[in-house]
Amino acid sequence: MSRQIILINIEKPVEKDLLNDIHWFCDSFGLSSGRDTEDISKKIVLSMLTNISEEDGVTSEVLATTLGIKLSRVNHHLRNLIDAGLVYRKKRSLYLRGGSLKAAVCEMRKDSERIFDELEMMAEVIDNEVGLKCRSH
Repeated sequence: MSRQIILINIEKPVEKDLLNDIHWFCDSFGLSSGRDTEDISKKIVLSMLTNISEEDGVTSEVLATTLGIKLSRVNHHLRNLIDAGLVYRKKRSLYLRGGSLKAAVCEMRKDSERIFDELEMMAEVIDNEVGLKCRSH
C-alpha cells in the first residue's frame, strides 16, 4: 500500500476556535490543497467528528446527506483522507484512524518514522556503494 503524508508548517491560530483549529489541522496535512476550493475535506472531517461513534463509525451516505454534497464528491475526498492515513473504511463505515484525531496523528507519525528508517538504511547502502562517508552524527 502506498501512502502519501504531506506536512505543511503553518502558524497555529492564536485564538481558540474549533472551526479554525480544524481548518489549521487539515491545512497542515495538505488535506484541502489543490482543487478543494470549497473546503470539502475540512467539512468531511468536521462532520465525522460530530457524527461518528467509535462502535458504529459513519457512512459516506450520512456524510453526503449531512453536508448536502453529492456522494461521488464525498467519496473522492474520502479517498484522499484514507490515502493520507487519517481515515479508514471497514465494510461500509468510516472511522478516524485510532478512534481520534490525536491517535491518528500518532499512527501517522509512526508511519513516517518507518519510512525515514527505510530511507536512511537505503541511503547508507547507496553511500557505501559509491564510496561516500557520512559526515553527520
